[in-house]
Amino acid sequence: MTPTAQVIQRIPTDAIAILNPRARNKKVFQDLVASIANLGLKKPITVSSRKDGDGYDLVCGQGRLEAFIALGQKDIPAVVIEATEEDCFVMSLVENLARRQHRPMELVQEIGALRKRGYSIQQIAKKTDFSPEYVHAICYLLEHGEERLLAAVDRGIIPHTIAMEIVRAKDSDVQRALAEAYEQGTIPGNQVLVIRRIIDQRNTTGKGVHSVGGHGRGKKPVTASALIRAYQKETERQKALVRKATITQSRLVFVVNALRRLLSDENFVTLLRAEAMHTLPGPLAERIGGAGGVK
Repeated sequence: MTPTAQVIQRIPTDAIAILNPRARNKKVFQDLVASIANLGLKKPITVSSRKDGDGYDLVCGQGRLEAFIALGQKDIPAVVIEATEEDCFVMSLVENLARRQHRPMELVQEIGALRKRGYSIQQIAKKTDFSPEYVHAICYLLEHGEERLLAAVDRGIIPHTIAMEIVRAKDSDVQRALAEAYEQGTIPGNQVLVIRRIIDQRNTTGKGVHSVGGHGRGKKPVTASALIRAYQKETERQKALVRKATITQSRLVFVVNALRRLLSDENFVTLLRAEAMHTLPGPLAERIGGAGGVK
């Protein structure tokens, strides 16, 4: 069955509201502006018309919209969909999360934004494709102002499981547990040093990356076994990710090889053309050896 073609309309730029604005690199933005000025818009933005008929909410394409505005354009090609303001906000967040490269802490802020809008841990996990445990840890650290630990988790310096153990325990208990874990050889020495450095910075300047001051008392004790369990849990999680990635890669190789053989069959190619299904996604076309379409 041939998919329904999207209808592209020209929408006034000043009638579009950005629900989830994000800052972007100035050089990257200038390159985008230059590209649109020289080559035109390659892909329309996506918007949703408001129920009251007063303008549109942006779903995706903030950079393209801002580039058009910078170029003095009064309207922009757009695909108009039907969606609530809440759905537009979520779709915008999910698109940001799906990008290959992110600014530091951007993913954390996106998760926090969903939480503030009333989404549960399970709902956020489903929308972002993170585990509920990871989402819970991020939300917990955000709620407690643990910017330094969040930054360490976001950069992959320490697992979120160990960050949770640190924030819930007294500093002396953490230091003692780390020493025991190192002596038993259950946590690598370099990991112990990294965690200790972060704890020392947190004690000296506070939870925030730029704040000054200590943190609360009355926290529950932490043991070496608790840190070991947290570290082992993260290790198992990463091993599972590697296994999934390996399986996915094998499946992709199978699909590419199967498509390559099918596309060598002229009868099959003729059928694709007749059904208007003769184009391929760019990355897949590159793997097969084409240029985005069936020859």
